[in-house]
Amino acid sequence: MTDARTMLADAGLRITAPRVAVIDVLSENPHAAADAVFAKVAETLPRTSLQAVYNVLGDLTAQGLARRIEPAGSPARYELRVGDNHHHVVCTACGKVEDIDCVVGHAPCLVPDDDHGFAIAEAEVTFWGICTDCREAAVDAPAL
Repeated sequence: MTDARTMLADAGLRITAPRVAVIDVLSENPHAAADAVFAKVAETLPRTSLQAVYNVLGDLTAQGLARRIEPAGSPARYELRVGDNHHHVVCTACGKVEDIDCVVGHAPCLVPDDDHGFAIAEAEVTFWGICTDCREAAVDAPAL
């Protein structure tokens, strides 16, 4: 489990119960949407508001402690895996998200054929497909 207090202190952020709770939730639930994080946080901190969770997620993202990803057609999701330029695969059936390590070589992983003069720092790649659970469910589904 991630040591939330150390993460916050090292980043120069105040150590508060909502921040610790959000980090704890994200360490157990990578790629969680804000409402899912809120639901888990509310189990231990029932007086915390959804807005407080959004504020914490914003603070963590701004300090580089969390990463916000936005798969098309999905709410923003948050994870604690930062700084390594990894990518994601998203199930088009259920929305499950998993990490994929860098595709080829060193960051930024991919080399565009024309960078248009940009000094590229990172690449964000999203793969789309059907996860194992959804494929198995489709095979097991009765024919109509």
